[in-house]
Order: sequence, then C-alpha cells, then structure tokens
Amino acid sequence: MVEVLESSFVVPSEPTVTETLRLSNIDQVAPPVHVGFVYFYQGNQAKDFFSVETLKASLSRTLVLLYPLAGRCVVGQDGRKEINCNAEGCLFVAARSDLTSDEIKFEPSSELQKLFLPSADFPESLSLLVMIQVKTTIY
Repeated sequence: MVEVLESSFVVPSEPTVTETLRLSNIDQVAPPVHVGFVYFYQGNQAKDFFSVETLKASLSRTLVLLYPLAGRCVVGQDGRKEINCNAEGCLFVAARSDLTSDEIKFEPSSELQKLFLPSADFPESLSLLVMIQVKTTIY
C-alpha cells in the first residue's frame, strides 16, 4: 500500500535564464518517454532522516544551476522539439508505505512501477523533464 502525502511542483529558488534550447536531431526522432530510477537508502534513528522539506529545498537550489530541467519539452514553430526554460518546475511527490524491502518482489512489473515511480498519466506529463517521488517506510 502506498499513500501519497503531497504532490507539488518545485521551482528554482532564484530567477533563472529564460531561453529556448533546441534538441538534437536524435532527440527529434526519439519517442517521448520517462526513464525510471529507483534508489534505496537505509534510514537511521534520526528524527529528520527523511525530511521532505529539506529534499524540496535542495532540489530548488539545484534547479538554479540545472535550470533546463525545470522547463518543459515543447514543439517549436518549426516543428522541432525544444526545451522551454521557463522555470515551471519539477513534479515532486512525497509518499509513504508500510512495505519493507523484504516484502517487495523486485521483478519488472507494472505493480512495481506504480509503487515506486510517480504517476505520468496526465496529459502534461510528457512535457515534464523531471518527476521525482520520494517514499518512506512506516515502522
């Protein structure tokens, strides 16, 4: 069972460059897909080990330097895919689960994807460059 606690957009903490970046010819023919990565970290007894606010603040500062990631993939006037560096932000989902790593069957499946990756089932999701979901286990 996964419970979504929060879903929001994290934007750069400071103003960034507003520009349009043209994508390569290879990017023009590649289908728009998101690639999922899952990382596990062993918690410790510290009360603030999993601080959603700290993670969001860090991401916000990072997006100042990596500002294209806070933009959107769009189709330009000439029909080419571009990144609109507009600082609209990254999707950030905080969730929790009562499952332990011993209870999870680590085989590729749609169930595993639903458990660990943010949902990309809304129309604007293909324009997002980064979607992050952080999850903690309830003990």
